Parts: sequence; structure tokens; C-alpha cells
Amino acid sequence: MLEPAKRYTGYRSYDYLEPGSDYRVFDLAPELGRVPAYEGVPLSGEQKDRVRRLLTDNVVVSLHDHPSVFPTDIAQTVEYNRTARHHTGYAGLARSGMTAVFDNLMDGTCCITSQAGWKWTDVVADIGMRLSDLAHQDYVIKVERLGDIRTAHETGRIGLVLALEAATMIENEVDRIDMLYGFGVRQMGIAYSEANTLGSGLRERNDGGLTIFGEKAVRRMNKLGIAIDVSHSGDRTSLDTIRHSDKPILITHAGARSVWPTNRMKPDEVIKAAAERGGVIGLEAAPHTTLSPGHPRHSLESVMDHFTYCVDLVGIDHVAFGPDTLFGDHVGLHDTFAEHLSIKQAHGSASYEKVPYVDGLENPAECFWNIIAWLVRNGYSDDEITKVVGGNVLRVLEEVWY
Repeated sequence: MLEPAKRYTGYRSYDYLEPGSDYRVFDLAPELGRVPAYEGVPLSGEQKDRVRRLLTDNVVVSLHDHPSVFPTDIAQTVEYNRTARHHTGYAGLARSGMTAVFDNLMDGTCCITSQAGWKWTDVVADIGMRLSDLAHQDYVIKVERLGDIRTAHETGRIGLVLALEAATMIENEVDRIDMLYGFGVRQMGIAYSEANTLGSGLRERNDGGLTIFGEKAVRRMNKLGIAIDVSHSGDRTSLDTIRHSDKPILITHAGARSVWPTNRMKPDEVIKAAAERGGVIGLEAAPHTTLSPGHPRHSLESVMDHFTYCVDLVGIDHVAFGPDTLFGDHVGLHDTFAEHLSIKQAHGSASYEKVPYVDGLENPAECFWNIIAWLVRNGYSDDEITKVVGGNVLRVLEEVWY
């Protein structure tokens, strides 16, 4: 892990307000040191210097994370979410080495006015509160175009890309996509686990594919410059989306079903179709997702088994990382929101050993140091590492964004 970014001055979320008076206070999990540091990739001094150089000299992009800080008592997350005041993990991000992070908020569980999540008013509240907080500091900057990512890199800051895991909240109103773009959203999924007006999610028994309205929504996202994600969409819906989009499609956070046979992973057909149209797959690391026969206890090594498989399948130009981490007890969060997040359906019938956290990829602060360390240790060149930690994503965004 790197030293804190020099540009970071110690700001904490909502420092401009009075705790307990202006907002409800929760005891939040530590952003650093919540679990023991990963020691699975031993490096020489020279290799550590190379990791540090690769992490600081290059544009490093997480295609999918939730850099929020969660309550120490994860069972309080329901009440925490209802306040719409998620705290951004500034201190953790300042140690991450990332240039930009696609922040996917928490709108499937943002139950401010509803128990079900994905409501328009709740999504708007979630985005608005987050942007208000960002506007009161200048270390994390809101990304609306590719130049903002380059500015973050040049000025020692980190760019935050507003992203949504599904388009459920637009209901049957295609113009809401324009509104979300106006709010700053630059990446959006088609469906989460449940079907919506655009298409089917991975939870459904039958995948009806992209709907007529879904085709219209895809065209609108293409015209606006919103990157489209199919990580949680059903296989047919994913393939339909790739076919109907004029722009490359992202699989921001998933793995290979050929490595671990669950619905949450993508079949070769979908991964190859996305790559053939210029897209990339970001490797996922949420607890108990990207497991492998060689490393059935979830860790960095399990995730990298999916990485090597995908590189062999579609080439190194079409693989990236979307770790899907957060600051807090991610396993406990899954247990708390098992129904909202369709955890049972995602894991299917595959048996696995439950772990308290994913060793090596537990939070946004540590992910890319450990990923690059693994790549260095396993003989990847500087050019190859530069591509997979950010270059491939930038190539796609150059075509998708305006």
C-alpha cells in the first residue's frame, strides 16, 4: 500500500456539517487496517519499487467499486442507507494509488422510501448527497469526461465516476437517462438480478433478452455517452445488448463461468462477444464470487485464476479489474441484504468455503497494489500491466464518452 497522497488534506465526509445535529452519526468501520495486510505475494526490494512506479506513473482505473464507509455494526446498514448520507472513504482512497474509480453507489439497497430499492427518488437523493459532499473538498473530483481522469492523474488527485448497476429506476421513462447524465452518471447497467423494463437479470428463471424499450434505452445511452454494463444481466440480455449497442460494452465486474460455474460469472460466449466489439471485462472480487478449483478459498489468487483464463480467451487488450470492494464487512453486507442482492441465485448450487473477507482484495485501498504486485511477481511486462490496470478502460472510454 502506498503512502497517503500528498494532495489529500484529511477531509472526512460531511465535515462542513455538525454531526448529530445535521445528520445521524454511525460508528463507521476503519478505512485502513480492518483486517491483516495481505502477505501472499512476497516481493524483493526491486520488485516493490517497480510496483510503486507502475502504480504512480500510470493511469489506474477501477471499473467497479463502492468506496463508501459502512457501519462497524453491519446490521445498521439499513438505517444508514435510509439517511442517504453514505460516507466516502477519502482516507482509504488516498492510499489506493487509483487515478479513477467507478463508484456504483448503493442504489439496489438505498431504501430511503421503499424496502425494495431502485426507486427514482431514492437514486436522485443518493447522487445528490454524494455530490454535495464531493463539492466541499478538492481531492476527489467528479469525472464527466476523459480529460477529467487525465487531470486527476496530473494533479495527484483521484477521479470519481458516478455509475449505477442497473437502469431499473428509469422505469419506462427513457428521458430519465438524460437526467441521470445531467447529474453526472457516466456508466449504467441494464438490469441487476431482477428483470426490469429493459431486460432480464441473472436471477430470472427465463431470460427474455433485451426488450424493445431496452433497445431504445441502449440507443439513448449511446447518443448521450453513457458506458453500458451487463455484469448482472442475463446471458441473452447481455448478448442482445452487445449486438444492439453502437459502442463497446463493458462487463465491469464479473469472472469466467468456465472457471467457476455460477450465474454470477459470464460464459465464454458473452465475454468473447464483448471483446469482439471492443469491450472489456473487469475482474470481480466481491466475496464468494470469483472462486476457482485451484483456489476455492476466495483470495487474490482465485481472482487471478479468472484473469489468466480471460487473457487466454480474449487477449490482454480486453481484460481489466472491477474489484467491487468497499470499506467495511462485505460478507456481513451480503448476509444482511441477501434477498436484495440475490446472493443465493448468484452462487447457485456451487459449494464453497465461506470466508470472513477476500484476502488481498478486501477494500479499495489495497486492491491495486496487490494486483500489480501479483502481475510483477508472475512476469508480466510493464506494457501488459499498464493495459490491464487502466489503459484498456481508457481505450473504451475514448470511444464511448464525448
